[in-house]
Amino acid sequence: MIAAPNVARTAFYASLPRGAINARAMRTDLFDFELPPERIALRPARPRDAARLLVVRPGGSLEDRIVRDLPELLRLGDQLVVNDTRVIPAWLSGRRISRGTEPRIEATLVKRLDGSRWRAFVKPGKRLAVGDVVRFGDEGKVCFLGQLDATVEAKEGGEVTLSFAFHGPVLDQAIAERGDMPLPPYIAARREPDAEDRTDYQTLFAHDEGSIAAPTAGLHFTPALVARLQERGVALQTVTLHVGAGTFLPVKADDTSGHTMRPEFGTVSAETAEALNAARRAGSRIVAVGSTSLRLIESATGEDGTIQPFSGETSIFITPGYRFRAVDALMTNFHLPRSTLFMLVAAFCGLDTMRRAYAHAIHHGYRFYSYGDACLLDRAED
Repeated sequence: MIAAPNVARTAFYASLPRGAINARAMRTDLFDFELPPERIALRPARPRDAARLLVVRPGGSLEDRIVRDLPELLRLGDQLVVNDTRVIPAWLSGRRISRGTEPRIEATLVKRLDGSRWRAFVKPGKRLAVGDVVRFGDEGKVCFLGQLDATVEAKEGGEVTLSFAFHGPVLDQAIAERGDMPLPPYIAARREPDAEDRTDYQTLFAHDEGSIAAPTAGLHFTPALVARLQERGVALQTVTLHVGAGTFLPVKADDTSGHTMRPEFGTVSAETAEALNAARRAGSRIVAVGSTSLRLIESATGEDGTIQPFSGETSIFITPGYRFRAVDALMTNFHLPRSTLFMLVAAFCGLDTMRRAYAHAIHHGYRFYSYGDACLLDRAED
């Protein structure tokens, strides 16, 4: 366990081979740490902007604040980039009805293929075969569209293609009626999703449906906080990145070069790109709210630092050694050990700095992960 910053640094660096930190392809165990289970937040702070905020400045200095302090921590002209994706209630529970007994089946929809077909993770995957029919139930809910059946069209391990009996907007409504918010495994393993998650796991900016996970840094914003930011002269820009299945997948490779990110669809409008480019020409900063906003902006930015309109899939994997082209500061939650997100913040601020910051957060009782607290990071000097 990382009990305190000085203990963490001593133990961690004693185990490192010389030069390991500067390597582009890095061992994934360098991004490991122990987190006490009680540090995992199961509910968000109320009000949302009462969450704690750890400010990490160049050189690694740390300051304990709260999210409500954000306007005084930003500068006149800063461009705050938020992700306006909307989480769909993608977790469905049902039963196989096509043969024999009717075992319970859990499905998390991960990618829409067309008007009636979705790719999904299912549990237990071994209980389904191609051709099976799953009926997703309506226990405890008032549903108006009758039964929601889906046929297993293809299968690969625990991932299947489901062909639903409904199509288009009717299917969307049926999923909305029967589905629950697809809470991350570290929350779902400790409690069932409920009605509160319908609003708690959706950001203030949520507009364009398509995510199976929330862009969690955006969960901290309230209308009052946005108004104060605008009064401060901080501009709000929106992009869309639909968070996909890769969010839930651990890095299993021993080396970062052995991991491949799953593609996610995103858009940066011409208006947003121009506003950000104009701000940079004027000397203002781009502040990404969340790793999703950062990954999308970096995907849309050319070698010369110009942000282009973007519409398509990105599978950018940011690890130490990456040269950031556009984003100057990042507001983000505290992430899982060995995750691609902890690797990203290590690339942004330096692995040493982020390990000290996380040790500080654990020692001082910060709350971790999707419903947890946040940090505000200034980019390390190149």
